[in-house]
Amino acid sequence: MDTTEKILERDWSEEFDKLAKNRMIVSHYKYGWCSQTYPELAQAYKCIRERLDLYEKTGNMEYLVDIRNFAMIEFMHPAIEGAYFKAEDSDKSPGLAGGISYKELMEEKW
Repeated sequence: MDTTEKILERDWSEEFDKLAKNRMIVSHYKYGWCSQTYPELAQAYKCIRERLDLYEKTGNMEYLVDIRNFAMIEFMHPAIEGAYFKAEDSDKSPGLAGGISYKELMEEKW
């Protein structure tokens, strides 16, 4: 059986978290407190779309770190009226876009 440690060791990136945290600190000195900007002066979720387009065009993974940070900012300071968090069952998930997981592939194969 897989342990939490094994799962995170293989499927989690500490480097990604470190890059994201470092960029939040730098951004604080450039732009100030998030709570003073979002959502009244800027909307974080709109920045996500722009960065995703830039990542698709350039392949620069820095934009993925930006997306992570803007998603967190939107979570903390939502611009969408009535935004909420509710854990949903798998049947409500959009799933993998245009693909299948390795596990699903193996289960179908046998």
